[in-house]
Amino acid sequence: MEGGAAVSTEKQNESTPSYTYWVRQTTQDAAPLPLPKKLTSDDLNNQANNTQTHLGSAWNRAGTWEEKNLNKWANERIKELLISVGSLEYSGGRAEVAEVTRCSGDAFLVTVRNKKRVGYTYELTIKVKGEWLVGDEKKVIKGHIDIPEFSFGEIDDLQIEVSLSEDKDLGQEDKHRIKQDMKQFLQPFQEKLLKFEQELKEL
Repeated sequence: MEGGAAVSTEKQNESTPSYTYWVRQTTQDAAPLPLPKKLTSDDLNNQANNTQTHLGSAWNRAGTWEEKNLNKWANERIKELLISVGSLEYSGGRAEVAEVTRCSGDAFLVTVRNKKRVGYTYELTIKVKGEWLVGDEKKVIKGHIDIPEFSFGEIDDLQIEVSLSEDKDLGQEDKHRIKQDMKQFLQPFQEKLLKFEQELKEL
C-alpha cells in the first residue's frame, strides 16, 4: 500500500503542470510589448494639420455637438459698440448715447459635425440725452430708445421705439420733432450691430 501510494503521488505530480510552468507557458504565448517609435517630420505635420482643422473642445474630437455660451462677451461688446455711436447733430439740437440700460438676451456658438454656427437673441434699451431748441431757449431732454427682440440676420429689419423721460413742458409738436430726431439713431445702431454679428462669426 505504501509503495502504491508513492507511485500514485508521483504520477499525479507528473501529469499536473506546476504553477511555475504555467506562467512560463503563458508568457511565451503573449503578444510582444510595443516598441517605442520615433516620430518623423511627416507624422508631426499630420498632427498639426489635424489640430488646425478641428473645431470645438479637445474632448469632442468627433465634433458631434457642442454649445458654448458667449453671453459675457456679447453683452460687453454690444454695450461698447452702441456707446461708441457718440452724438448726432440735428437742425434744432443734438443728442448722444448716455448708457445702455438694458442688454438682455443670449449669444452662443454651436459646433455640429465640425462645423461652426453662431446665433443670438437680444432686447435693448438705450438712454439718450441731448439739447433741443424749444421756443427761444435750449432745453436738456432725456429719453429712451427701446429695441424689441431681434435675432441673428434680422438687423436690416430692426425696429426702435422712442419715449421721452420728461415732456411735461413740451408741446405736441415739439415732442413729435424730438422723437423723430432720436429715431435717427436707428441707422448707426444697425451699423454697430452688424459689426457685432461679423465679430461673432469670426470667434
